[in-house]
Amino acid sequence: VMKNKTTLLKLYFLLASVDGTVKPKEEAIGDAMCSVESIEPRTFAETLVVLKTENRAPILTESIKELKSMSRAEQVRCIAWMCVIANADGFMEKVEWQLIYKIYHKELKLPLEEILGEQKKLNAASRPYLMTVSCAA
Repeated sequence: VMKNKTTLLKLYFLLASVDGTVKPKEEAIGDAMCSVESIEPRTFAETLVVLKTENRAPILTESIKELKSMSRAEQVRCIAWMCVIANADGFMEKVEWQLIYKIYHKELKLPLEEILGEQKKLNAASRPYLMTVSCAA
């Protein structure tokens, strides 16, 4: 379970809203992420309400700064969550990938293999929380 939960919520917001709207499957992954990372659903909901009123650019700058102060393992975990969220609807959109690439490659210089390895773990960890949703998908 991560310490830097506010950063994770900011990254969730930036990614899920990158195309203008948060889709139901992205919301479902958000709920699963909260379960896996022990984030209170109310905290999640309230944080998103606040972030929606703010400008995206400073949120991104802040998030990158926060990521840079984290351990490598936590950086990898955050980016892996972004990949899980981006793949929520079955494919990753170009704008989603551009945002993830900018952060993990240009800013953090993390190897993709580590992120993909962690993404597999997170997919497995979040699957039990998604069962109810994926049946209807």
